[in-house]
Amino acid sequence: MNIRTGQGIDFHRLAAGQKLWLGGINIPHDKGCIAHSDGDVLLHAICDALLGAAGMKDIGYHFPNNDEQYRNISSGILLEKTSGLIREKGFSIINIDSTICLEEPKLSKYIDKMRQVIGRLCMIDTDRVSVKATTTEKMGFTGRGEGIVALASVLIEKK
Repeated sequence: MNIRTGQGIDFHRLAAGQKLWLGGINIPHDKGCIAHSDGDVLLHAICDALLGAAGMKDIGYHFPNNDEQYRNISSGILLEKTSGLIREKGFSIINIDSTICLEEPKLSKYIDKMRQVIGRLCMIDTDRVSVKATTTEKMGFTGRGEGIVALASVLIEKK
């Protein structure tokens, strides 16, 4: 059995009038991510963690932000494609653990839905997906509401 870990991190600036996509769902808020795609930092971090664990470079390599075919694309599609890429190399996902750093809005009522969406996109049971949210106690760019950060770690195996 070949078990590997991967980690991913993503940052985006926030701006008024943009949609806020996190974990594959639209979160009602007055700010959203500035991005080439829909800006879902959580799904981007998970993609990077999966690709890194499989030794397959990063999300920017597979889905470059200067390629018009990815403009405004749903990050759910990117995660589905990433999950498929690692399966093609013989890997399966054991679990995903992730954290979103954001002052507002509060995310607790959306966490279960995010877990369900991520599980569906990755073709794994929801109990293998963890999504947590935290603030930065008003410190730094996230604390000032200027941006958002997501981190993810994954465990995959090749049989």
